[in-house]
Amino acid sequence: MSQLTFAEAEYTIKKRTTRREKFLARLDELVPWPKLKQQLSKGYQKTGPGRPPYPLETMLRIHIMQLVL
Repeated sequence: MSQLTFAEAEYTIKKRTTRREKFLARLDELVPWPKLKQQLSKGYQKTGPGRPPYPLETMLRIHIMQLVL
């Protein structure tokens, strides 16, 4: 096993959940990620010349958070 960092050790003893953690957990409950990802992956840019695109799931989460917040 690898050794815990100070941040990981502090996180394991944390008692309260932050608003961000609550929001992301609720978002995971509400949004059907696999179905949405499957539908959008057909038109999402594939790797090609130049800079590689961001992962589709990351971009979906960013856009949804921008719309909600």
